[in-house]
Amino acid sequence: MPPQRSVVETLLTRAWQRRGPLACALWPVSQLFRLLAALRRLLYQRSVLRSARLPVPVIVAGNIFVGGTGKTPLTIWLTERLRDGGFHPGVISRGYGSSGDIPRFVTADSSLGESGDEPVLIAQRTHCPVVVGRSRLAAAKALLQRYPEVDVLISDDGLQHYALARDIEIVLCDARGNGNGWLLPAGPLREGPARRRDFTIFNAEQAPPGIPPDAFRMELIGAYAERLADRAQAVALDTLDGRIAAAAGIGNPARFFAMLRKAGLSFREIPLPDHYDYADNPFASVEADIILLTEKDAVKCERINMLKNDPRLWVVPVTARIDDALAERILEKCRGRTLA
Repeated sequence: MPPQRSVVETLLTRAWQRRGPLACALWPVSQLFRLLAALRRLLYQRSVLRSARLPVPVIVAGNIFVGGTGKTPLTIWLTERLRDGGFHPGVISRGYGSSGDIPRFVTADSSLGESGDEPVLIAQRTHCPVVVGRSRLAAAKALLQRYPEVDVLISDDGLQHYALARDIEIVLCDARGNGNGWLLPAGPLREGPARRRDFTIFNAEQAPPGIPPDAFRMELIGAYAERLADRAQAVALDTLDGRIAAAAGIGNPARFFAMLRKAGLSFREIPLPDHYDYADNPFASVEADIILLTEKDAVKCERINMLKNDPRLWVVPVTARIDDALAERILEKCRGRTLA
């Protein structure tokens, strides 16, 4: 059987969607978390802890909801829109699972253990400079030193990393919205729902409760699949037939499955833990003619010969679609550098 999400993770995910007995039991701990988070913000506001401002605009795209909400497609969309506007963007990230404290430059062929899966995917899709590091500030400085042509930086996540001053903050959520509205561990939030931001984006069909009325909708479009062993082979999703399975090792697998159903597909779901490393083959006993993967999973599978050469594996690239008005407002802020 393919590995499933841990019992604890599943239990918490369910508990965080309502204010039930488990969430209420954890609520006192969440108040301590809230106090510590507020104290840290205050120390930066009073300059006890200092933020460094860089010579280029900095855009932070992240979420207050713990776990994946679609930041990687959003980051790719931002790089493309900034390029269209005449900028030369660079991307910094923590890089899930990346090793070491020294900033690392990421390419499409970088080690996943050193760089993380999402930064490698961003490097593959955008072909722009990408640097990962525990310190966003150190990563940003390293990137600008090596690539002086970069004139705008995108921080993939990092809303809570106040040591790096930012010019634009974007908060992204999905259909789960703010969950039960409580902070960790009683709820799914790193910061309160009223946290300031410049823009809010929701990755869902409808705006979830508690989201600002001026939020922008992001839709992830996947129209075709590419064979993992030969990405030049592509077929439209609506032409696929036979026994189909779909696997997703992302923060919210249900979002990938919903997109495939919207394309008219019927399939077996294989939800995997976020950032699943494929050290064990989850498809060995799966009876299917076609197994659809997310791009994030493909980054790992294409480096494992047994999986790369499995003719059943196909990748579904996705593209973010957001109102052009958001791109115009972001470009305007970058050109005028209105401070967040």
